[in-house]
Amino acid sequence: MSNIIEGRNPVTEALRAGREIDKILIAKGAKGSIEKIRAMAYEKGIMVQYTERAKLNEMSQTGAHQGVIAIALTHGYSSVEEILSRAREKSEPPLIVILDEITDPHNLGSVLRTADAAGAHGVIIPKRKSAGFGPVVSKVSAGAAEYMPVARVSNIAQTIERLKEENIWIYGAHQNAATNYTDVDFKGAVGLVIGSEGKGIGRLVCEKCDVLVSIPMRGKITSLNASVAAGVLLYEAVRQRMNS
Repeated sequence: MSNIIEGRNPVTEALRAGREIDKILIAKGAKGSIEKIRAMAYEKGIMVQYTERAKLNEMSQTGAHQGVIAIALTHGYSSVEEILSRAREKSEPPLIVILDEITDPHNLGSVLRTADAAGAHGVIIPKRKSAGFGPVVSKVSAGAAEYMPVARVSNIAQTIERLKEENIWIYGAHQNAATNYTDVDFKGAVGLVIGSEGKGIGRLVCEKCDVLVSIPMRGKITSLNASVAAGVLLYEAVRQRMNS
């Protein structure tokens, strides 16, 4: 199966990451950073085809291909064990983001970008009722989808139990939680659970969390975008870890 990667930065990062790419389509007359992409493709022996921009417009699922689309093999998912191994290889306590039914690919892409920037070791998503890899996720992640391991699991609650066996503390973001997110210790092995904007974290997943934490809301809106909430918690973990 093939997978479309759209946009100059996502295609460049896919090439840098060694993603298996069948061919790259470039709009005739496209200039600027396209030349860097073309040179990288030739160096790796990847076929480059120049085509009319209208063809790229037809193929595009994001509406923002920027004159280049790469046709790659379907993006592979990681396993939970591979995420844990990544933390061990870096001699760092695991920092994992767990997404409960985030169906918007824009949110998933944003979480991957922030997770990569914050040095998280991986992201876990459910197989059902969740966005997965695709052109929008790749584009919004600005290339982070090529580097951030994503495990796709059958059951989030059972996966949380598995993480607890590894002495990972699970913190769930919940708007009604009594504990402020700044009052908990994120310096150790941590899993951060983020739910959907509409429903939040599911009841069973909530029950599996060690601690539920809230992010203060001082305006009229009562909840944050899921990717923003993930960013707030991740960077509190970064702050604590840098100061420890």
